[in-house]
Amino acid sequence: MRPFFRPLLFCLSLLCLPVLAAPVSGLYQVREPLADQEPASRDEAMQRALQTLVQRLTGDAKAVNNPGLDGLRKDPQQIVSQFGYEGDALTVEFDPASTERLLRGAGLSLWGANRPAILTWWLSETNVGSQLIGESQAEAAQLRDAAQHRGLPLRLPMADLSEQLVATPEGLAANDPQALRDASERYGADALLAVRASERDGKWQAQWRLWIGQEREQGSVEAANQAALADAVMLAVNERLAPRFVIKPGAAQSLTLVLDGADLSRFAAVERLLEPFAPRLVAVNGKQLTYQVSASADQLRAQLALGQLQEEPAPKPEPAPAPAAAGQAPGAPLSAPVQPSNNALYFRW
Repeated sequence: MRPFFRPLLFCLSLLCLPVLAAPVSGLYQVREPLADQEPASRDEAMQRALQTLVQRLTGDAKAVNNPGLDGLRKDPQQIVSQFGYEGDALTVEFDPASTERLLRGAGLSLWGANRPAILTWWLSETNVGSQLIGESQAEAAQLRDAAQHRGLPLRLPMADLSEQLVATPEGLAANDPQALRDASERYGADALLAVRASERDGKWQAQWRLWIGQEREQGSVEAANQAALADAVMLAVNERLAPRFVIKPGAAQSLTLVLDGADLSRFAAVERLLEPFAPRLVAVNGKQLTYQVSASADQLRAQLALGQLQEEPAPKPEPAPAPAAAGQAPGAPLSAPVQPSNNALYFRW
């Protein structure tokens, strides 16, 4: 593709992007509470911010204890761009390039900024009744804060009457979430999270289930209050999702990716999906795009699933051309057979 044409195609395609994985804003900004602005409190909050960031990027709460990060734990400010105080919290802005260089240098697998958009059906049960938390309700702020803290793109339903009839305790606990899937279609999310939270003996607990495609994860958490409970749920979801998408050091290889059914509206979305794999567009043939990427096959499959792309079997090799017929002019051009690569994956919309 000509250099001047590719940026033009990218800009035009932004006008009509399909729903895909959502880029996480503020991925390298962490906000942690602190008791006061004394140096000791600030240093403690800075350590927590580092731990939150490393977990957010790796999906592993223990990754911060990696021996390769000993120097970083002693001096987190070597990767800090700036920090400041906001009320009773310390806000830390980490430098992405320095952070990734040190974490990858320690051999850690990292998760990129494009992550599954998660539609969350959160039912809160108390002695006075149950409430489905919707986008415009005050309680939604706690869920947004928790998702931001754990690096997850959160979406919430409107929680209108029809949705409240679906998001019942029985509906959220169902093994087959078809009713929730049907109600979720208009939101265009990549993953579905159903949470049933309740208060007992002054403590909060939650049962959660996460569906991404046809696969399900589930678990339970407890916390002292609703804000801590929301954070615990989002932490658990981060830890279950990250292994599907982290880029493992040494696992990447050079792969050819062939995408069929492309059009102008899908180009920027594909570029965004492939961003973690250093994509290089090498050919455009009608509605077929061919990329060279650096990834493992499993990582690439998981990422493309977020774009609703379907994998196809490799095409059968074309037969070799027949010998030249009698009377054919010497040196006449023949069509070379197209041979599928053993190092190629084929997908289509």
